[in-house]
Amino acid sequence: MSLIQSYLKFLSQSTNQHGVHSPFVFQLVTQCFYDKKKYSEYQTLNEHRNTLLNNTSSIHVTDFGAGSRVFKSNERKVSEIAKNAGISKKRAKLLFRIVRYFKPENILESGTSLGFATSALALRNPNAKVTTLEACSNTQSIAKSNCKKLNNIDFISSEFSEYLKNDKVSTANYQLIYFDGNHSKKATLEYFNLLLPTIQNDTVWIFDDIHWSSEMNKAWQAIKKHEKVTVTIDTFQWGLVFFRREQAKEHFTIRV
Repeated sequence: MSLIQSYLKFLSQSTNQHGVHSPFVFQLVTQCFYDKKKYSEYQTLNEHRNTLLNNTSSIHVTDFGAGSRVFKSNERKVSEIAKNAGISKKRAKLLFRIVRYFKPENILESGTSLGFATSALALRNPNAKVTTLEACSNTQSIAKSNCKKLNNIDFISSEFSEYLKNDKVSTANYQLIYFDGNHSKKATLEYFNLLLPTIQNDTVWIFDDIHWSSEMNKAWQAIKKHEKVTVTIDTFQWGLVFFRREQAKEHFTIRV
């Protein structure tokens, strides 16, 4: 019910590029979000996804997050995880375009899962470093196999907060961070605060499932209000966060 209410509210408030008066956001929406070009990398993304959808083997998933609305057991088929819990094909292409648009050289992903989003992060620039965190060794193993042709991915087996508390992380220069792990308010805000020391003016953060629950809604609202956050974009599935000091604080709700 919370998800339905959030979506109805999103529909009533959302707009496209015609409702955007920020040049920065207008350009992002028109040149990235609504980019209709058929990039060659899309074929690789489709192949990665099809490989996962055709994998009928079962694995034991250790879930350190907020749990699943789909699965009742931790014994899950890889194909079912890819179909019901993984990033969609449309969103993977958008993630690829965001990386293409902003050109980050150092990327962090919290929540590798089966590695489909990871491949979208890594495909555009083979010289960019993608560090991806996953606490479940079995799903990480599938991800490594699926991304074996991509040499710019560093797979880290760790619970998120444990890794993020490392002193080296606080001094890292992550230009883009994709948060797709523990969908709880407490964990989301913990990761947000742990990574704040890494932000620069052009940093891009993407939070997945910001309307997954009332608790995630509250986490999203808290993030929007933070003093260092200047621009946010709510696409319903994702919340994009920017820290551009030259811009006045403003929040956008965009249909993609």
